[in-house]
Amino acid sequence: MMIVASNFDPFRDLDRMASALLDTRRGPRRMPMDLYRDGDHYVLTADLPGIDPGSVDIDVDGQLLTIRAERTLGDREGVKWITREREAASFLRQLNLGQGVDTEDISASYFNGVLSVTIPVSEKAKPRKIQVIGGDTTADETVMAVEQPAKGAS
Repeated sequence: MMIVASNFDPFRDLDRMASALLDTRRGPRRMPMDLYRDGDHYVLTADLPGIDPGSVDIDVDGQLLTIRAERTLGDREGVKWITREREAASFLRQLNLGQGVDTEDISASYFNGVLSVTIPVSEKAKPRKIQVIGGDTTADETVMAVEQPAKGAS
């Protein structure tokens, strides 16, 4: 007796069809994204395969970043579809940026189906050194001591 392994799944097509028919989500879909900090910038990358870059709309309103995109599929007259799993869709993602970013210098690019948004950290939020004044003198006395030459110096 010979047993042949098969990847045939008779319920796969039925499951796909049922999912398509019962899918009540008709509004915008969320796009998968990653967000990380690289030095003085945050970088957001989002998967948007099959999107025309001209359909991508990025807005900043206060501290709210909104990304919208549309995927349209051209209608082909006279063709008989064997399967059609890709569908036209709109995508939406909103993020609250917080107070530590520079909303004026946000930039974006789209390459190979991935949208990259670069969000710079504001100057106020960047790490910085704080000068420590020590000793028993006040800050004014320290400045005056530095500005006045020592007695006997010419």
